[in-house]
Amino acid sequence: MGSRVQVRLADTPEEIEAVRALRIRVFVGEQGVPLEAEMDELDSLARHAIALADGVVVGTGRMYGASTGTAHVGRMAVDAAQRRRGIGGLILSFLEDQARLDGAGQVELHAQTYVRSFYERHGYAAGGEQFFEVDIEHVRMTKRLE
Repeated sequence: MGSRVQVRLADTPEEIEAVRALRIRVFVGEQGVPLEAEMDELDSLARHAIALADGVVVGTGRMYGASTGTAHVGRMAVDAAQRRRGIGGLILSFLEDQARLDGAGQVELHAQTYVRSFYERHGYAAGGEQFFEVDIEHVRMTKRLE
């Protein structure tokens, strides 16, 4: 990775809009997810991670529900030109740290099956049958936080 990547919570309306634009590019543009399915009611409840390289948004992910003991992570997205550089792992680790701070003992997510191995490398285990969300195959994965 040529530039240093900083991951933190998105905390301004401009950053939230930049995260939204990245998600639209990745999920709606690349994967064909309907906009109304991508932007859901959980967005207002979630905390959004923003990954920046030289001031440019290169990745995001969201987390909600940590106060229940199980944090839910989702909407993980990295700009196409920045993939396979470790940014997704930085975002995931950041969100796990936030979940720990919030008192969660576990993280749960629905992984697209083609990136299942990414999550397995980060300590997640698949559970249950594969299923479809917005016509994309997923698997439920969990990780105990220590």
